[in-house]
Order: sequence, then structure tokens, then C-alpha cells
Amino acid sequence: MNTSTNPIFTVKDEFELIQSATDYSLKRADNGWISGYFYQCEITSVFQPVFGIVPGKTIGHAAYIRSTVDDDVALWPWQVFSLAAKDEQLVDLDRLCRAIHALNYHFNHTSKTDHLFVDVHPRLLESVKDDHGRAFENFLDLIGMKTSQVVIEIPAIVNRNWKLLQHVITNYRSRGYQIAADYSGNCSDWMVELRSLYPNIVRIEASDLMRHEAITALVDNIHSFGANLLVRDIETSGQLAAAIRSGADYLQGNLLGKSTHTISVIDRLSVSEPSRNF
Repeated sequence: MNTSTNPIFTVKDEFELIQSATDYSLKRADNGWISGYFYQCEITSVFQPVFGIVPGKTIGHAAYIRSTVDDDVALWPWQVFSLAAKDEQLVDLDRLCRAIHALNYHFNHTSKTDHLFVDVHPRLLESVKDDHGRAFENFLDLIGMKTSQVVIEIPAIVNRNWKLLQHVITNYRSRGYQIAADYSGNCSDWMVELRSLYPNIVRIEASDLMRHEAITALVDNIHSFGANLLVRDIETSGQLAAAIRSGADYLQGNLLGKSTHTISVIDRLSVSEPSRNF
């Protein structure tokens, strides 16, 4: 009887196969961390843990870019994106950033249940008229990640354009992505309109949460259409206490874990969380 064995690929082999199948200029460091290039800028990822209240541990990680020029001059993300003056350059840069995030998550994180949180540039959402998320879906297929493992974070500025918000959320949802929309307190009808789109997550800044006059009603409203509340940018113990007291589902911020060039799976919150019974 003839027998055959499947080839055993190392991480290096897999990375080289992926690189050869794309147009991205990528580099893999000795420690396994992947970066890419846009003009003279080297771009890589950092990840901040996102915690779930009920399991009390990480449920995913939010990805952000870090960039340097000439190996030593650090650039802010807005400085990198300012280099993409044309729409087609912006599309290429934004897709490159998400590809780098996905690769680093794929090669350096073993969990198949944790979620990768990635944002998209608002100009990209306006430039790409249809099929939002298709190119990223094709890339995820290439590396073996499911779209359902990815949370697309819709920037808050898109809340000003309801038709665009509706269009991009519908597009991304049709491809299986999880969706995170930012809370907008500037529009009284925003929550009513958002209900019809069924985002998976509604995000709110910790400072905005503490200033909100009817937080219980807000959280109940979010939960009523099946979404979870993520309180982000938690910097103080007071903000953490307010987030937990509000009934939030997910927590994120420097108090709990800073953005780093590693992906940490934390079995419990890194600070002593206050009781819900205040």
C-alpha cells in the first residue's frame, strides 16, 4: 500500500509561503515578530489586552501600529498615515497594517478563541465604495484565520455619516467579522439607529462613562439588542470601579495592561477589581 505524508512546515517556511503569495514587503525578526514597509517607514504591531468581566481574563487583543524611520526615529501613527496623500496609497497602507497585525497574531498567539481587534482608517471607509473587508478576508484565508475571530473597530468619526456607518457595518457583517462601534453621545437618535445594525460591541471611553448621567439605562439599552459594552482607555482605579459598577462586559486600558510587542494571555485581571456591590 502506498503511503504519503503531509509536508511539515516550520514557521519560517509558512511565513515565506505567505510572503510570496502577497505583494507586501515584509520582514520577520529572529524573535518571530513581523514588520512591513511603507516608503521608508518600518511598521510593526503592538497589542493591548482586552479583558472579559465574567471570565476575568483576556478575551482578545487590540492591535496598534508602531513605526520607525532609519531604524531609530519613531513616528506617531498619524505621521505615517499622512504620507498616504492619495486614496490608493491610503488603501494600501491600511491593508498592510491589518495584514501585519494578523500575521503577528497568527504566528505569536496560539488561542483560536481570542479575538483580534483592528481599526480601519475613516478615509479607507470612504474610498472603498463596496465590499469592505473582502481584501482582508482573502488575506485571512491565506494565513488560516477566520473573519469571526476579528473585531473591526469602526472609528467614531463615521458616526457623523449614518449612511456610511450603515453601509460599512452591513458589509463587514456579511463577511462574518465581529463589529465594534463607538458610542456617540452627540446624537439623541444614535442608539435607536444603531439598534438596527446589531453591532457585537459598543465601545465607550472610560472618561465619558464617568460623565454619563444615565449609564444604567445606556448599558441596558446596549444589552437589549445583544451587544456587549467595552469600556476603553481605563487609566485609574476610579474609572475601573465605574466600569465594573456599570455592568460593562469588556475592559481595556493601561491600568490593566499596556500595549507591548508581546501577546500575553492573562488568566485574571492584573489589578484587584472592585466588587459590583457598591
